[in-house]
Amino acid sequence: MDIASWWDLLSPLQKIHWGIALPATIIFVIQLILTLTAGGDTDMDGAGDHDGDFSGDHGDGMHIFSVKSILAFLMFYGWGGLAAIEKGMHVWWGVSAISLVIGIIMMLFTAWIFFMLLKLQSSGTLVMENAIGKEAEVYLTIPAKKKGNGKVQLIIQGGYKTLDAVTEEPEDIATGTFVEVVEVMNDTLLVKRKR
Repeated sequence: MDIASWWDLLSPLQKIHWGIALPATIIFVIQLILTLTAGGDTDMDGAGDHDGDFSGDHGDGMHIFSVKSILAFLMFYGWGGLAAIEKGMHVWWGVSAISLVIGIIMMLFTAWIFFMLLKLQSSGTLVMENAIGKEAEVYLTIPAKKKGNGKVQLIIQGGYKTLDAVTEEPEDIATGTFVEVVEVMNDTLLVKRKR
């Protein structure tokens, strides 16, 4: 049986639900793939700035009426209606009621999922205080008694960084020496030799 014959055999109620479910599912899957792989704003609403905003929505709250959640509503409205028809329900209002309830539940669930994903994203801003207590390797010699800045390299917030450092030690700390960060002073690390 070809697609045209299959389509002709469907009732008007089935045609409506297939016409909603299939395109919404295809667009939703494309949106989901783009969001998870690109990590960018893929809500196709023209308002995105493609700056790594994982949610695709703007602001800090849960966006119930985003493109993703509306697509989820349409997708599950369609599939819910088709499931109701498959179970033998052919009354317009009954199928519509079931479709609406399923669609609304899935719209809220999708909005919640993307809200939780948004909360997991990292702003990427370096918090210097996270370096305190960490081990670092001197990259450029650090002059003794805070007489100048040197540089250290360390892993902080999951990335390898080179940062300015000073020391109160009585002697210079040479390149390649391992040190410990004890304090942050105006975006400069205060370090001491690792004992």
